[in-house]
Amino acid sequence: MHVALWIAAGLLAAVLLVSTSKMVVPRERIAAMGGPAAQWVLDFSPVRLRVIGALELLAAAGLILPAALDVAPVLVPVTATCVAALFAGAATMRLRRGERATIVPDLLYLALAIFVAWGRFGPGQFTG
Repeated sequence: MHVALWIAAGLLAAVLLVSTSKMVVPRERIAAMGGPAAQWVLDFSPVRLRVIGALELLAAAGLILPAALDVAPVLVPVTATCVAALFAGAATMRLRRGERATIVPDLLYLALAIFVAWGRFGPGQFTG
C-alpha cells in the first residue's frame, strides 16, 4: 500500500510541477502550443495564472516533502485533499467550457488525489 501511495503522490507531484510552467510562459504561447486542452488559460489573467502555478508548486512540495523529511507527515493527506479540490475545480471548469473531450486527465488526477488522501488518512498513514 505504501509503495502505491508513494507512486501516486509522485505522479501527482510531477504533474503539478510541469503545470507550474504557466507561471513563466506567456498564456498566449501556452494556448498556442497546447491546442484545445490549453485554451482555458486565456480565461485567466497572468496574475491569476501565477497564483495557480504557485499553489501547484506548493502542492507538489506538500505531497512529497513532509513525508520524505518526516516533518509533519499529516500534511501529505491534507495536501492531497486540496489537490483533489483543485482538480475537481479544473473538471468543473472544463464542463462549463464544453470541453468534455479534455476532462479525462483531470478526472484521473482527481482520482489519484482522492486515493492518496484516503490512503494517507487511513490504511497507509504514516506512523511515528
